[in-house]
Amino acid sequence: MPRLDQLLSSLGYGSRKEVADFVKKGRVLWRGEVVKRPDQKVEASDVRLDDEPLEAPDGLLVMLNKPLGHVCTHSDGEGTTVYELLPPRWMARKPAITSIGRLDKDTSGLLLITDLGPLVHRYTSPKAEVEKIYEVTVDRELDPALITTFASGSVLLRGEDKPCLPAQLEITGPLTARLTLMEGRYHQVRRMFASQGWHVEKLHRSRFGDYRLGDLAPGEWRVLELPDVK
Repeated sequence: MPRLDQLLSSLGYGSRKEVADFVKKGRVLWRGEVVKRPDQKVEASDVRLDDEPLEAPDGLLVMLNKPLGHVCTHSDGEGTTVYELLPPRWMARKPAITSIGRLDKDTSGLLLITDLGPLVHRYTSPKAEVEKIYEVTVDRELDPALITTFASGSVLLRGEDKPCLPAQLEITGPLTARLTLMEGRYHQVRRMFASQGWHVEKLHRSRFGDYRLGDLAPGEWRVLELPDVK
């Protein structure tokens, strides 16, 4: 069992010194009893802070509907980050939360965020082949021949020597389409359309693996049940 001060610190509740202060003020219970020492060994599931259970002690997985204009980076100076939409305590977790893959500043939609390294690897490994669906708006009328082209597995992106995996394209309007991918290369959707002479004007991800946005509004998030990460 972990020490209480280590546990609360790793979950972003405060430094060890701050946890010691929580204990001194009687704010922490373990199995219904007031904790007397910050170094007491505890089980996370039996700890209460201010009479509330600890948040996601086994790790976080969050679905965010990323708005336009936000970036998926921890670096300063690159603009408003997606992490500013989330509770500040999550960034203090150890390890801190990070996005599973990225959506660029001009792309909206479903973004998964976690503090579990195995989940990041599971969903971003080149061998993962996680299905992702994008809603696309382009600058000129779409040619139905693109459906066959994208499905052929022969689309080559500029600067790369390995063609994209076959992708499913559904044309939903003169300027709109739905593209289903099984990989996640850098700016892949925009580059695929550019390789055939189209410019993507709007891009939105509506699905990532088994996860769908549903009625989640832009800027809103939802904590998800953790899958098996072993």
